[in-house]
Amino acid sequence: MKRILVLCTGNSARSQMGEGLFRQAGAGAYEVESAGTKPSLVRPEAIAVMRELGIDISGHRSKSVKEFEGQSFDYVVTVCDNARDSCPVFPAGTQRIHWSFEDPAAVEGSEAERLDAFRRIRDQIRARVDEFAARHAG
Repeated sequence: MKRILVLCTGNSARSQMGEGLFRQAGAGAYEVESAGTKPSLVRPEAIAVMRELGIDISGHRSKSVKEFEGQSFDYVVTVCDNARDSCPVFPAGTQRIHWSFEDPAAVEGSEAERLDAFRRIRDQIRARVDEFAARHAG
């Protein structure tokens, strides 16, 4: 089973959605965690838009990357530039992958506008995760 750590700054939206999407795409082939360089709270908008796909992340909590120091991962996926730039060193053999996504939590406006931003980023992450799963199948 491949171990994947998805990192962003707050572990509130992008990395949380990535964790849920990797779990779904891997269908049990991946052990997936997510964390942040400055953890905060899981955004309700992220929970809502993931629920639309039948993925429940409501039980997730925002975790610090420090919780995973010294652990071995096959892949560390950074989903924001800040996390890439401040990502700690992981043991040899860990493949680092960087996908830069806008922060949907930075979008201001009505609830509908914020949810649209979260959906757009969720779908961008899903496309990358599906591409990763197809490339690393088997």
